[in-house]
Amino acid sequence: MIKIDFEKMGGLIPAVIQDNESGEVLMVAFMDEKTLNLTLESGKTWFFSRTRNKYWMKGEESGNTQDVVEVLTDCDADTVVIKVKQNGPAACHTGNRSCFYVRYENGAWVEHSNPLFDPNAVYKK
Repeated sequence: MIKIDFEKMGGLIPAVIQDNESGEVLMVAFMDEKTLNLTLESGKTWFFSRTRNKYWMKGEESGNTQDVVEVLTDCDADTVVIKVKQNGPAACHTGNRSCFYVRYENGAWVEHSNPLFDPNAVYKK
């Protein structure tokens, strides 16, 4: 039986979140054993914030939740890919559909950004 290896990165694993229909990578976050179990049990994505040192469910503030469709691990069992149905227009806290909206072009990083909501109006900071 395969066991996810949380020890390699000090108790965390990267979680790549991918749109189930389009295949677009929406975000990358970190999970510990507790948040992976919460994700598997609830059918919603849960993560551990390294900067805020807390657990959080995607969409708990914005309403842009993610329904889990499929969970895969890599050959080393130290990373997961979670295919989701994105509820609401955006997965990124910046209001963009994906967190990956900056592209390297001609020697510089260029934003290709079309925010779908105003984060200042959504998040209470």
